[in-house]
Amino acid sequence: MNARIAAVLVVLLAVMGGGALLYYQQGQSQRPAKAAALGRTLLAGLKAAEVRAIHIREPKAALTVELKDERWVIAERAAYPADLTRVREFLLAAIELKIGQTEPIAEADRVRLALDSGGTLVEFRDAQGKALASFIAGKKYFKREPQNPERAIGDGRFVLLPGDPGNAIIVSTPLSQATAKTSEWISHAGLAVDRLNTLEYRPFAGEGWKIERPAETAPWKLAGLKPQEKLEITKANSAAYALTMLEVSDVAPKEARPEDLGLDRADLVTASTFDGLSYTIKVGRLSGEQHAISVSVAGEPKVEGKDAEERSRKLAERLARERSLEGYVLLVARSRLEDVLKKRADLLARPEEKK
Repeated sequence: MNARIAAVLVVLLAVMGGGALLYYQQGQSQRPAKAAALGRTLLAGLKAAEVRAIHIREPKAALTVELKDERWVIAERAAYPADLTRVREFLLAAIELKIGQTEPIAEADRVRLALDSGGTLVEFRDAQGKALASFIAGKKYFKREPQNPERAIGDGRFVLLPGDPGNAIIVSTPLSQATAKTSEWISHAGLAVDRLNTLEYRPFAGEGWKIERPAETAPWKLAGLKPQEKLEITKANSAAYALTMLEVSDVAPKEARPEDLGLDRADLVTASTFDGLSYTIKVGRLSGEQHAISVSVAGEPKVEGKDAEERSRKLAERLARERSLEGYVLLVARSRLEDVLKKRADLLARPEEKK
């Protein structure tokens, strides 16, 4: 037994236990064939141009990323846009997967390595829904045992080809995106509202506020400001800036009910721009570190002045994306909205801060 085979055996014994030794002894005659497999492509023959869907099934969840009307979308989220870059990267990574190590395994080893129904099935389908290639992604592979295996990225992954259930394969990538979590696949681009001239917050219960300005270069004014009050301009700027980078963390399931997300008693955020657009955002209650929101956009852009043609083109592209968010319940990180969802008193300068 040469040093390379011994090293492979030690790794697999550490993970799978003594069962691997038995199969190692029984598989001596298969060594030449397994050695020849090292470095070969895992999904031989898979071509990116033929893939029209990626289906991922975990024990308690499933997700299908599919090409629909020339757009990659999430089927389980009513065709919500997927992140094209992430889809492309995952597909290319799967095509380039190489066999690093392979060892025969028994049923008990498949369970231990999550290479059975407890693993993650990844299936690539063509336009007719036919499976082009598939594999089961099991537990992460580590060259050295980390302190926290659950959080550690991993040096690779144990995988299994459904057509060859008797052999465990190690690939040198952790395949972290082989998951049915929609947050790992959706496009996170949300609102990018600029040139605001009004912003208003109306909580379902409690006192709200409204800030406005007559020109883009003018300072914000707080509506109904009393003589003894002073608006803290930095806080007003922060509230307005929040809508220029309102990213989406995830999308709620289609079956989610408004009352379960607090959208039946929603706070309202409304904004208007110097370009003639108005936005309405319904904000549900905080759940964990996320708010459920719904978005609507009204008006037609009116762009004037210098570089109007170029600004009109960019605004049209942005507006098309923002309007595509309508009809979905979006999940947004608490930190993205905390500067907007403030009490009126929190926008005011403290007495000692007055100048």
